[in-house]
Amino acid sequence: MRRNFIAVSAGLLVLAALGSTQLRSEERTGDERRAAVAKALPLLSRGTVGHIEQKTCFACHNQALPLLALTAARPLGFEYKDEDLQKQLKFINDFLGKNRENFLKGKGTGGQGDTAGYALFAMDVGGWKPDANTAAVAEYLLLHQKDLDHWKVTSNRPPSEASHFTTNYLAIRGLRKYGTPEQQERIEKRIAQVRDWLIKNPGKDAEDRAFRLWALKAAGAEEKEIKLAVQEVLQAQRADGGWSQLETLDSDAYATGSALVVLHQAGGLPVTDAAYQKGVKFLLQNQKEDGSWHVKSRSKPFQIYYETGFPHAKDQFISIAASSWATTALTLACPPKAEK
Repeated sequence: MRRNFIAVSAGLLVLAALGSTQLRSEERTGDERRAAVAKALPLLSRGTVGHIEQKTCFACHNQALPLLALTAARPLGFEYKDEDLQKQLKFINDFLGKNRENFLKGKGTGGQGDTAGYALFAMDVGGWKPDANTAAVAEYLLLHQKDLDHWKVTSNRPPSEASHFTTNYLAIRGLRKYGTPEQQERIEKRIAQVRDWLIKNPGKDAEDRAFRLWALKAAGAEEKEIKLAVQEVLQAQRADGGWSQLETLDSDAYATGSALVVLHQAGGLPVTDAAYQKGVKFLLQNQKEDGSWHVKSRSKPFQIYYETGFPHAKDQFISIAASSWATTALTLACPPKAEK
């Protein structure tokens, strides 16, 4: 009897030790993720400020995606001043207001559906309430390419402005959030039309697959379609834990961060899932000392180069977008801020 008691006691001690070790390991992992996010956020904020100091137009790479990361981090105790957020939102709203008549006529602005969609995306993550300007953009989205069964991208600036699926997700999300009561009947009809197109057409690269999943979710597709789209994204994960924009390219922070965010938010993949954890590890291993992630641009420049304060010179626009996705993905996997 005494031997059995000793054996059981020893076993319990071993389990307690293993549990304690696992807890310490999880704490270290959580601290590492929080440290990575804390290092990245000031650079993202600087990039948003640098843009509005240089330009009068809205920018998806230097505003929409950084605002996604900056606002996602706030509930976890990371600082991003409300006055800074409001300054960005007002800048975007002013840009929309200056072009309100063109939106109402279905003419839009440069970048067309992507610009309109990303602008409403930025307003949404920032918590901007519907107003006359957002209603005008919603009207534009209903008028733009209304004779087609889906919205088509009009730019060729990969990866963020080169996929029909990205354009359609942004449009659907914008209409869901900012469509007026008077527009609802047309909105539902348009989304149903696009949903059929999404179901019938598979994605060809990482951007396509990620945003097709997000668009299917936003369009109210059946759960079986969502699950199939989730698997398409998961199957493209590399052995190194990351995703690549194209099969011919190495894994990078843009494709990896966006895949993780979409898998969690649209696909319901837990951040504790092994695939998500492998992606987190890839991002942590590839973050630069300054807190950024560097991704080489594939877009042909058509604007005069300008500095925003974000690193990586002529690769800064894709790099700030990549860093935003990476930071958001890590933020989603961060533990809550410890109570003092």
